[in-house]
Amino acid sequence: MHENDPSGSCTVALVGPYLSGKTTLLESLLYVTGATSRKGRIQDGNTVGDSAPEARERQMSVEVSAASTVFEGRYFTFLDCPGSVEFAQEMYNALVGVDAAVVVCEPDPERVLLLAPLFKFLDDWSVPHLLFINKLDRADGNLRGVLQALRSVCSRPLVLQQYPITGASGPVGFIDLVTEQAYQYRPGASAVPVPLPEPLREEEHRARIEMLETLADFDDHLLEELLEETEPPRAEILHDLQNELAEDLIVPVFLGMADQDFGVRPLLGALVAEAPESRTTTLRRGIDPESFLAQVLKTYLTPQGGKLSLVRVWGSVLEDGSTLDGVRIGGIYRLSGAQQTALPRAQAGDVVALARLEGVKTGDTLGRTSAPLPTAERLSPVFGLAISSEKRSDEVKLSTALAKLLEEDPALAWEQEPDTREVLLWGQGEIHLQVTLDRLKRKYNLPLVSRTPQVPYKETIRKTTNSHGRYKHQTGGHGQFGDVYLDLQPLPRGSGFRFAETIVGGAVPRQYIPGVEVGVREFLEQGPLGYPVVDLAVTLTHGSFHTVDSSEQAFKQAARIAMQEGLPRCEPVLLEPILGVEIAVPNAFTASVLRLLTGRRGQILGYEPKPNWNGWDTVIAHLPQAQMQDFIVELRSLTLGVGFFRWHYDHLQEVPEKRGETMAVGHRSTATGRPR
Repeated sequence: MHENDPSGSCTVALVGPYLSGKTTLLESLLYVTGATSRKGRIQDGNTVGDSAPEARERQMSVEVSAASTVFEGRYFTFLDCPGSVEFAQEMYNALVGVDAAVVVCEPDPERVLLLAPLFKFLDDWSVPHLLFINKLDRADGNLRGVLQALRSVCSRPLVLQQYPITGASGPVGFIDLVTEQAYQYRPGASAVPVPLPEPLREEEHRARIEMLETLADFDDHLLEELLEETEPPRAEILHDLQNELAEDLIVPVFLGMADQDFGVRPLLGALVAEAPESRTTTLRRGIDPESFLAQVLKTYLTPQGGKLSLVRVWGSVLEDGSTLDGVRIGGIYRLSGAQQTALPRAQAGDVVALARLEGVKTGDTLGRTSAPLPTAERLSPVFGLAISSEKRSDEVKLSTALAKLLEEDPALAWEQEPDTREVLLWGQGEIHLQVTLDRLKRKYNLPLVSRTPQVPYKETIRKTTNSHGRYKHQTGGHGQFGDVYLDLQPLPRGSGFRFAETIVGGAVPRQYIPGVEVGVREFLEQGPLGYPVVDLAVTLTHGSFHTVDSSEQAFKQAARIAMQEGLPRCEPVLLEPILGVEIAVPNAFTASVLRLLTGRRGQILGYEPKPNWNGWDTVIAHLPQAQMQDFIVELRSLTLGVGFFRWHYDHLQEVPEKRGETMAVGHRSTATGRPR
């Protein structure tokens, strides 16, 4: 196998939109190459990919699945990547470690836009990629329209290498445009050569000339042959396809129906003949092939087997039991979905799972290197839930379990919101977070309750006032006495809180003044409207004390009384957090997104073409945090799933008057508060 020829191995990612048929294609690839004796079906929950319980329950990929096979003497590892935009981080992390990608799509022009961010990533990383138009029986004779739509979202020239042969009941075969040989599909077997249908001869010839002219854009010798009307040799055409694919200059296009294995063998043949081998990729990435180097593409935390790190071995042979950066390898495994096969070693170019690499995260570079290898950009979280343990006794386990999940899924984030004291779990969408909650329950026996996060409102004041607070309490022994006069004054937005004193003549002894400030600060944790108070100044101007009964605690209570009396007279007003958002959308949807923002009380600051994204706009706006919770859901709905945004906290702003009154009343009726 590849142990004798490690340079002949090739790792290929299967990528594409949700429901395009990637997992079904993986089943077909494994079946026709003899790696499996029977094909699994997603509906039956017995596929090699999508082996995780969360994937099978939803009948969708939620993490990368690996499987290996051999075809025509070449060793392949396929990485089946999720298609849902909510799990795109999994796909991007895997793509940095592959030799090529097969982009799987449906023959539907209206769904082609879903491929735009994927093509952009592949081109930015110069990942060679082929296109497999799956479910060809649904094309309705509109293949030309599909190709035209694909060209609008792909920056590289598409090179159609097959021309379909269609019968009364749908696709029945194809013409190989390199050899001009026609083939007829056969259920359960390889396609058989047949005479080229005479009615298609002219169309096939035009398609072949178009293929050759595209290749000639990168090969002067081929261009001369075409100008001289000389038939180029087959070997020259294949050489051009191989070179130009390896350099990510073209995108070869293949056709088929993976559920019936139609077109799968020609796709495999193209991967053998045209896809770059592992050593070519290593050199193209500027990596020394003799180095001892590996990169983590994915982390799995299994309930039984512990931690597994899926790694691309870039450098020399990796032996079981050896040490990488001070961490001993606890086993090397070849994965086939959930199944593991132990290996004594891994060769350069392999993608294998290493056991028990504690402290190693997805994206980490292992081995001798002057600098870490580049990693995929971490996606910004766009959807959050407040979570808490169903059982109070489980609260101590929550932070540990969340830390482990972040090892497995870098697209997650969590924090404890200081104002609302909620634990917030952030991710890429509702399904993403529901899968995470399912994993917490299944892997760590940690059932959680989730809810919409509270918005961390604040309040402030509009008017200046002064207030008096006296605390006098007599017990059997020494009493308690404190007496303060405070000036309350609003400050500009974003100033926070300031405390000062102008005491003269010792009206309030110095040792009691800190107690006044503490009392003021504690009261401001929950103002008259029920929220923390900000952007005001409090000045201690006067007071009195008792030589025996006064204490710091008494002055703290006097300050609270003064605040309780004075703050409601300052016209308290509710403030809401405003986010700065940067939204990226195809320009066909820009107007719809502008309406979406204004309908959510957003303030549009402007929009402009998105740099290096052909046909996309960036919209800059301010959006109330209260309007953010399901914003990504509606944005994706408006933009066929491709729109995305980044956000950051920007400032506090007064809540519209009617909305603020309703919220303040609602908060006071439900808040437990603190005794004043």
